[in-house]
Amino acid sequence: MSKKKRFNDKPFGYHQEIELSVSTLTNLGQGLGRVALEGEGSERKWVVMVAFALPGERVRARVYRNHANFSEADLVEVLEASPHRITPRCPLFGQCGGCQYQNLRYEEQLEWKRRQVGELVLHMAGLEVEVAPVIPSPKPFGYRSKITPHFNAPKEGRDLAIGFLRQGNRFDIVDVPRCEIATDAINARLQDVRADILKKAADAGYERGATLLFRDAGGAVTGDYEQRVTELVPLGPEATLKLSFLARDFFQNNPFILPRFATYVRDQGRGTGARFLVDAYCGSGLFALAAAPAFERVAGVEVSESSVAFARENALANAITNATFMAGDASRIFSGLDFPPAETAVVIDPPRKGCDPQFLGQLFAFRPRSVVYVSCDPATQMRDLKEFLASGYRVTAVQPFDLFPQTRHLECVITLELA
Repeated sequence: MSKKKRFNDKPFGYHQEIELSVSTLTNLGQGLGRVALEGEGSERKWVVMVAFALPGERVRARVYRNHANFSEADLVEVLEASPHRITPRCPLFGQCGGCQYQNLRYEEQLEWKRRQVGELVLHMAGLEVEVAPVIPSPKPFGYRSKITPHFNAPKEGRDLAIGFLRQGNRFDIVDVPRCEIATDAINARLQDVRADILKKAADAGYERGATLLFRDAGGAVTGDYEQRVTELVPLGPEATLKLSFLARDFFQNNPFILPRFATYVRDQGRGTGARFLVDAYCGSGLFALAAAPAFERVAGVEVSESSVAFARENALANAITNATFMAGDASRIFSGLDFPPAETAVVIDPPRKGCDPQFLGQLFAFRPRSVVYVSCDPATQMRDLKEFLASGYRVTAVQPFDLFPQTRHLECVITLELA
C-alpha cells in the first residue's frame, strides 16, 4: 500500500491563512498576488494564486498547496473588493468548477481576456502586436448549446449529485439543478432527466455512474449521442447555412456568436488576396461552407470519414458546388490538392492540444499564401506561433472571440501571411 504524499510546508503550512493584494488574473482564471516571505530579502515576493479573487482586491486566503515557485489558496474573505465585483447569477458559483468569472462584470471579463492574449503573444512568441478588443457573445448567459453533466455510482445514505466537478476537485460532483450558461431549452430538459435519474437511483437502478449529453440544436434537445441534429447559422440578411452532424460530434457550442465568428474567418482568408481555401480540420464543414461563396474553390480535409460524409451532405443541402471534401490521411493532409500555394489560404482549427509537428511540417512544405489559425487554447496556439514565425510567416491580425462568457476560456483567431 502506497503512502500518502506528504504536504510540502514551504513556505506556508497546510491551511495557513495569509493576506495579500491581487494584481492580475492568470489565463486559468485565478487571481494572482505576491507575498513577502519572512526572513527573506524585502525584494523577494512569493506568488500566490487564489481562485475567484479579482485584480485590485485585498483578500484573506487559505493555502492548500505549495509548488516549487508558487502556492495555491482558497479564497476565505474579500477584505477590499474590486469595483468590478458583482453578485454571481448562479448560487453554486465558487463550488461548481464550470465558471470562473460570474463575479466579474462582463465588460471586465472581455478586457482581461484581451490582456491575457497579449501577454501570451509577448511571453510565449516574443511578439509585441496589437490584440483587437474581444468580440463579445450576444448572450453572456444561456448561450451554451451542449453540456455533459455526470453522476457517480450511488452510495447508500448519500443523495445522488448530478452535475459537474467541484472547483479544485477531480472526483467530487456538485449537484446542479440548473446551469445558468446553458440554453433555456437544455435547462427545461435537464429537469425532466434529473427527475427520471433520481427516481431510478431510489429504486437501486444504477450500479455505476454515467455521463449525460444535452445537445440543443434550434431548441430541440437530444441526449442521444448518435442522433442527427441540424444547426442553422445566419451569415447575412439572405444567407443561412444549414449544417447537420451527430449530437456527439464536435461543433462550436455558442450558436449566438457563430455567425460573426464564421464570417470573420472567411473575411480574413479572402482579405489576404487568396483565390482558393483549404479547411484543414473541416469537421462537418462550418468554415469551408461559410467561406465558399468568397472563393473560386474550397477544399475541406478531415481525418474522420463520418464528418466528411456530413460535410459533403451539407454542401449539397446548401447548394454549394465549389467545395469538395476529403478524408485525409494524417500523414498526407495536402496530397492531391491542385491549388497553387501562392494563391491559397488555409484555415486550421485544431483540438485544444494544438497542431502536432507532423501536421506543421506538411503545412510549411505546402507553403500557403496565408493561414487563419483558430484556437480554443491560446497557450498552445502561441507555442505553434513560434513555428510559423520561424518558417517565414508574419502576424497580421489577432482577434479573440468570447465564445465562453463567465469562464476563463475563449477562442482566438490569428491571421498569418508569408513575409
